[in-house]
Amino acid sequence: MSKKFILAFLAPSLILYIAFMVVPTLFAFRLSAYDSSGFGKETFIGLGNYLALAQDPIFLHSLYNLLLILVIGGVVVFGLAFLFSISLNSGIWGKKLFRALIFVPNVIAVVAIATFWSFLFTPRYGLWSSFFTFLHMPTIAAMLWTTPDHVFGAMMVGFVWIVTGFYTILILAGADKIPTDLIEAARLEGASEWQIFRLITLPMIADVCLITLSLWTSNAIRLFEFPYAFGGPNIDPALYTPAIHLYIMGFGQRDPVFRLGYATANGVILFLLTAALVLVVRRLTTKLRVEY
Repeated sequence: MSKKFILAFLAPSLILYIAFMVVPTLFAFRLSAYDSSGFGKETFIGLGNYLALAQDPIFLHSLYNLLLILVIGGVVVFGLAFLFSISLNSGIWGKKLFRALIFVPNVIAVVAIATFWSFLFTPRYGLWSSFFTFLHMPTIAAMLWTTPDHVFGAMMVGFVWIVTGFYTILILAGADKIPTDLIEAARLEGASEWQIFRLITLPMIADVCLITLSLWTSNAIRLFEFPYAFGGPNIDPALYTPAIHLYIMGFGQRDPVFRLGYATANGVILFLLTAALVLVVRRLTTKLRVEY
């Protein structure tokens, strides 16, 4: 097959990719160097938007929240995902049923889930308060989980509950590719489920781990829907992620802001941060890859 023939098939997709991905990205880099509302006159300010972001306490706090989501949230999510994977691959009854139940939060509307978790944390009649009252822990039961001091942690609990099933299914899909005779041989030799997972399963799903870690990184950096819905129409700055900060600076909430140049600089930072972290993840996980 000639190169011209291959190029003819690739050209439509390539044109669309350049038109709707590459060109807008380049335009975003350009816009980030201007003081612009998106409607009137643009004023070139160079790195002014980036310097302003570096001094913006709300943006810096949103980066701190992002760090917590990436690191602490990632440890909890992947810890639970691997734990569920070990349990479901141990030969328990109803494996398909448990897979479906774990994945259910991913098929429910984000607003509905956010409303559900907001109800759970209601201090007077929420399930969370009732649960700790039943355990005779009145101090925790009376805690105001939706105040600025605790709302981010409360949101994280709900977010972990939502996404854990998705990454569990990805890991299980990779584990299903491993030849069963290797697992059976390890069990005959007396290996525990943890040893099987650590010495056989994990090295052989390194490519899947690369995909899941890359997805987690990109999804965490652009996290917007659940925190915004959880915080309500007047979201507290304690819940801000960089994506929420970008949206509010670009469009506002009840009152318009229209600092599109400033918001675009935020987006450029997120783009570069995503690219850098994904490259780091690829470099680290490539060393773990095992062929069989």
